[in-house]
Amino acid sequence: MLSLDVEQLRWQDCYKLLIGAIVPRPIAFVSTQSAAGVRNLAAFSFFNAICPKPMLVSFAPMRRPDGSKKDTLVNIEQTGEFVINVVSEDIVHHMNETAPDFPFDVDEWDYAGLTPVPSLKVRPARIAESPLQMECRLHQVLHLSEEPGGGSLVIGRVVHVHVRPDAYDRGRILPNVLRAVGRMGGDVYARTTDRFELPRPPLPEAFRTSPGDS
Repeated sequence: MLSLDVEQLRWQDCYKLLIGAIVPRPIAFVSTQSAAGVRNLAAFSFFNAICPKPMLVSFAPMRRPDGSKKDTLVNIEQTGEFVINVVSEDIVHHMNETAPDFPFDVDEWDYAGLTPVPSLKVRPARIAESPLQMECRLHQVLHLSEEPGGGSLVIGRVVHVHVRPDAYDRGRILPNVLRAVGRMGGDVYARTTDRFELPRPPLPEAFRTSPGDS
């Protein structure tokens, strides 16, 4: 077993360890809008749910190599609003077109080939082709490091959800319809079609509390 002292590694090597070890990672395809009205699309694979009440989600944009903030973070700090669009197999190639570090005044929608549709409660548009979109208002942002390789944790409160009717059944999202993709290390992605069920076991009898014990 290799033993790696991460304090002695370059941030680039720590990044490779993270993205290779924490897999597959869900992808937040985030649409924002600057205070001046310039639209932005960018994907982030440091993304997860936090809690259902209030309904909070998070993603973590890294700093650029020079330590500056990415456009998505700048826009969210300016406006306090964003949309997280789920990336399905159908739009993963469109998402990839937004990967270059475009100048701040460039509208990535022009390169993504995707259709913007108005949101109901926030200003940024959502992606029509995405099977599920979450309109969010900024709950909190934590700036964890301003160094190259550092980042911020953006916590958003979900205020409205849009989901394709065929991907929703009695309160549950159908994964075979959602067809979300996950991020692996490097340029590798993963499908979510190879699944198995593993029912959660009940608490063993020896640990159960009878009504009269408390």
